Amino acid sequence: MLALWLSIKVESYLIKGACIHALLFFGGIMASLYKISIDKLNGIGKKRAELFNKLGIYSIGDLLSFYPKGYEDWSSTVKIESLQDGMNVCIKAVLGAQIKDGVLPGGRIISKGMVYDDTGTLQLVFFNNRYISAMIHAGEEYYFYGRVTGGIGGWQMISPTFSPVGEGSKIHPIYKQTAGLNSKIIANAVKQALSYLPEKVNDPLPESIRSTFALCDLKYAIQNIHFPNNSESLASARKRLVTEELLVLNLGMRSLKEHSRGESGVDITKSYFDEFKELLPFTMTNAQSRVVGECISDLTKGTKPMNRLVQGDVGSGKTAVAAAVCHTVIRNGFQAAFMAPTDILARQHYKTFTELFKGTDIKTALLTGSMKESEKKAVRAELENGDISFVVGTHALITEKTNFYNLGIAVTDEQHRFGVSQRAKLLSKGSNPHLLVMSATPIPRTLGLVIFGDLDISIIDELPPSRKPVKTYAISTLKRKNCYGFIKNEIAQGRQAYIVCPLVEEGELENVASAEEYAAELMLNDFSDISVGIVHGHMKPAEKDEVMKKFADNEISLLVATTVIEVGVDVPNATVMTIENAERFGLSQLHQLRGRVGRGKYDSYCFLISNNRNPETMQRLKVMCSTNDGFKIADEDLKLRGPGDFFGERQHGLPQMAIADFADTKSLELSQKMADFIIFNYKNLYHDDLRLLRAEVDRLFSSNGHNCLN
Repeated sequence: MLALWLSIKVESYLIKGACIHALLFFGGIMASLYKISIDKLNGIGKKRAELFNKLGIYSIGDLLSFYPKGYEDWSSTVKIESLQDGMNVCIKAVLGAQIKDGVLPGGRIISKGMVYDDTGTLQLVFFNNRYISAMIHAGEEYYFYGRVTGGIGGWQMISPTFSPVGEGSKIHPIYKQTAGLNSKIIANAVKQALSYLPEKVNDPLPESIRSTFALCDLKYAIQNIHFPNNSESLASARKRLVTEELLVLNLGMRSLKEHSRGESGVDITKSYFDEFKELLPFTMTNAQSRVVGECISDLTKGTKPMNRLVQGDVGSGKTAVAAAVCHTVIRNGFQAAFMAPTDILARQHYKTFTELFKGTDIKTALLTGSMKESEKKAVRAELENGDISFVVGTHALITEKTNFYNLGIAVTDEQHRFGVSQRAKLLSKGSNPHLLVMSATPIPRTLGLVIFGDLDISIIDELPPSRKPVKTYAISTLKRKNCYGFIKNEIAQGRQAYIVCPLVEEGELENVASAEEYAAELMLNDFSDISVGIVHGHMKPAEKDEVMKKFADNEISLLVATTVIEVGVDVPNATVMTIENAERFGLSQLHQLRGRVGRGKYDSYCFLISNNRNPETMQRLKVMCSTNDGFKIADEDLKLRGPGDFFGERQHGLPQMAIADFADTKSLELSQKMADFIIFNYKNLYHDDLRLLRAEVDRLFSSNGHNCLN
């Protein structure tokens, strides 16, 4: 998602597989900690060092930047009589008798012991811990932390963490683990590593900035993020480290925007928007017109090329905006390329644009990998000699065989489906052409300002009046048959429907519907007299496209699918979206799936099937039923699920953060205020007081030793 800087390779962000966090520069003294191997610490030999390496930890510097993933708060204990089933608690109790070992079928060791306080007793259970009886002793008092189960028949705590009363911090760090390397071993190594910190740590944030924004110094932050004295010191440490990490990203993105791609080789002198509007069979919304105006303003500045992201909810009319912008570029004598993520979507866009520009001198062509070689060769020849002015295609546009006469603008649709390098390849086909990136995945504004810091952002915040909201209902599996009856009724009226399952094959996850299994069952039972198709991610692209084409042509009435249809063709005749196991999808994904219906003139419906009564699940589904606003949904999704799930498989393209959380809007806003403060007071990062901060930015945005900000 981060436009072009990531095309300058993020590999440099990795050293020996270890993430070098920009945040831990510390000046020259501390930089040397990255040169001290982890095996210099007591208790870490060659074999254990290899286990640390699996976690990306090669040096003491790496270890200090390996922040806890969470904490166990032992500062407040609970009496045994006050326990509730499922609670994660800390109890202060005495071991009554020595732990006894037993053997389970299969040879697993089970160890049990009883502990007590002045209100009751609780049983401890450990599995395959042959040393536990030597670690805790009868008659001694300990803190035990873990999840309790039971009740009337007695309380039980399985494999708790523990420590003698009076020993160590009452807030215990929990680290990411790997087989053979538990959190306690890592914590002991970190304690040793902290002793390597010099008396005075060079701080990238000058004291004047720290005091203005109430941030602690770096050494205090590092010590207390690992072993906080109390909740207040932990909060202070976290605030400092999170804010700094986001600040570095923020400053870097601002610099990238200033240095974006140099001057354009594409000279756009005149807007043809009024002419374009005459081609449309409908009137654009005010939001569409505003965004087109913003884009054309970029085009006609005559200096730097346009780098603009257009965000719009499903059905907001992004394609028409892209067509208007491309039309102006073409009428100024240049070519336009529109890259779609799938063959079938490219064909749909090609059909739309061909119809739109019928009767003009704009020659539109299609270029996809599935075309015959002779067809591709002919299109490429006309692209290279300039006969084709507008090409719609897939990855075939960026192959070495494809060249342009004078590419003026590159448009990528559903941009989160493309790697940044792919967009960079498309841009390399011209002389610094303009870039228009389109996304139907609404991103909360605060987050967008950071992750799209090198792009100008336009938001289409209005839906066409013809776009009907989809009526959404959360139902239990008990009402599934009622839902099927509703689908049958819609199909009987000539409509079509989707049923989405989260998985592909039987056995991938228990109690979750398998698309293939489910489709077969529907065809045999509930929909035996209806044409049913299936698409999923394990099918060959040609197979998926064939099924989707049949569905688009109404040869298939009911489509059973996985999330591969999240980005798909428009089927205005489809009026029902049913999503099985809805709790397994993020809100934004549910919204994208729901957007597959409601594209025509008919009332449309979405049914979210789930038996999960978890309060969070119920809250998420309630949000879906209450609004069709993708940006409101995105805000809620980010709050509930965090950025990893929000974006899916690292679709956001951001460097891995050591500690920052993009769902933390307060920290995002604070980092932006700090960046504003620094730019206002220091003008740039070349001030001597900011040399260490600039070093952090340089390292985060560098590749193979070459700084992409210079």
